[in-house]
Amino acid sequence: MLKRLTRLVRTQRGFTMIELMIVISIIGILAAIAAPNYQWGIVRARESVLREDLYMMRSAIDQFAADQGRYPDSLQEMADNKNQYIKSVPKDPFTRKDDWTTDPPPPPAEGQEVKGNVYDIHSRSEVVGSDGIPYSKW
Repeated sequence: MLKRLTRLVRTQRGFTMIELMIVISIIGILAAIAAPNYQWGIVRARESVLREDLYMMRSAIDQFAADQGRYPDSLQEMADNKNQYIKSVPKDPFTRKDDWTTDPPPPPAEGQEVKGNVYDIHSRSEVVGSDGIPYSKW
């Protein structure tokens, strides 16, 4: 019995150094292919979050203007208001801050008065998006 066990141990072989190097090389190549796809996926996810945040805040600005008869003076006013048009001012996914660029209302027509300071909102990031347009222009 002992002789048979000894013979089994001697005949079993492990992996050679060449086989291990080939496997490691293949894993390295697959990782090199996957890394850019992962990075691109993160950028696309942030762009989706930015689009959704801009849409949500622009809708909230329009609802505020329709309800109050004026535009909000700041984004925080929409969160602080008793009606809470937004729960809180979201963070920009690219700058990771909640400071957005706001545009004032357009000049009023004759005989009209426009109140408020926030008509539109944009990201402060100057990075160019996947569509070739800077995020600050979205």
